[in-house]
Amino acid sequence: MTESPEQQRSVVLRRRLRTSPARLRTALTRMPPWWPLPVCVLLGTASGLSYGLLASPQYEATSYAMAVAEEETDPSAALGYAQSYGRLVTSDATLSYAQGAAGEPVRALRTQVRSETSPDSPMIAVTGTSDDAGRAADIANAVIEAVIVSSGHVSKDTGVKLIKFTHAMKPDQPVSPSVPLGTAVGTAAGGLLGGLVLLVRPRRTGWSVSAQVPGPAAAEVPGPAAAEDDTTADERELVR
Repeated sequence: MTESPEQQRSVVLRRRLRTSPARLRTALTRMPPWWPLPVCVLLGTASGLSYGLLASPQYEATSYAMAVAEEETDPSAALGYAQSYGRLVTSDATLSYAQGAAGEPVRALRTQVRSETSPDSPMIAVTGTSDDAGRAADIANAVIEAVIVSSGHVSKDTGVKLIKFTHAMKPDQPVSPSVPLGTAVGTAAGGLLGGLVLLVRPRRTGWSVSAQVPGPAAAEVPGPAAAEDDTTADERELVR
């Protein structure tokens, strides 16, 4: 019975699908053993270059506040309160108060604000991040103002108040990696990944080397014929 063209095409397609894995394995075995290294380097270079060209630049601006103890308060208490207020910078209460001046919702501010404190000085650093330089400065200033206002509400009870130390300025240059730097990082990462692939991949059969260890030498034992000859020679000597 003659098959229709559709059936013939389906049969050919099934045959190709069956033989494709075997052809792929044959092609891979014919390639040199070090082929993953240049492939990973090219992929890493392309990824780093694409990131440098397509990713939007990020800007950072930082403002500072200092904890100051009042006259009747131990000066060492300012350091402890500075650590506490530094943890409150990214709280929902502080970000909700600052979202109006920052021009960003609370959900966005959680990823755009970070704080740092020093174990040696009662100072708080608030850093704002954005793809716009002016917006980054506005975020840092709005959040530091919110922390200062919150500390002023309880300053009579704590004996410590926050004062603004420096104002965040509009940054001139982005902090995100440039195109050459991103390309270099991608190339290095690709080379490292390719080297790891070469280390963990199974070796081919032809690469294994087996040492030839000689076996123990067999001891020579005289056969029964030689023993009989010796006995006959001794008897002849006795007869003579």
